[in-house]
Amino acid sequence: MLIELPCPIPYVSLMNHDNYPNDYIRGILQSVKTIALVGASQNQARPSWIVMKYLLDRGYDVIPINPGLAGGELLGKKVYGRLSDIPHPVDMVEIFRNSEAAGPITDEALALDPLPKVIWMQLSVRNDAAAEKAEAKGLQVVMDRCPKIEFGRLSGEISWQGVNSRMLSAKKPVLAGKGFQKLSLNRPK
Repeated sequence: MLIELPCPIPYVSLMNHDNYPNDYIRGILQSVKTIALVGASQNQARPSWIVMKYLLDRGYDVIPINPGLAGGELLGKKVYGRLSDIPHPVDMVEIFRNSEAAGPITDEALALDPLPKVIWMQLSVRNDAAAEKAEAKGLQVVMDRCPKIEFGRLSGEISWQGVNSRMLSAKKPVLAGKGFQKLSLNRPK
């Protein structure tokens, strides 16, 4: 016997956005290659510039999005005014704007074809309605986290500065490049 429900069951997120499992964050950072960074800045003192440089140095293809800088270059990458201006697919949209702006940016990301795999909202950026929309379309969502910090924590780099990463590792740090130590999350190139 079939039972008909009077109305559709509303979508309920299974992700606890207050506490992400390490495997969830690690899986995202290992799988994405192309990141659209919305709110990119040319000011080297701004967190968005620092994060962009860090992610580029770790092998990610970071595409800066900033309407005021569109058409120019930032850290050797062409700057676009909107997500829809990017001529190729992106794996992740990182939002370096306030929580209110995260809603329209998420809507713009959900209009892309193909869809990105991830919506990532920076530290202090949280928009539960936007997260629910993205998850309903099958995207992974991270809010109030920084990919630079998470990469450093999960790879062990952050512990080199004396920060407790809550991660134990027997990996021996290796000099990479110009005297800088880098670990990776074993991402495919």
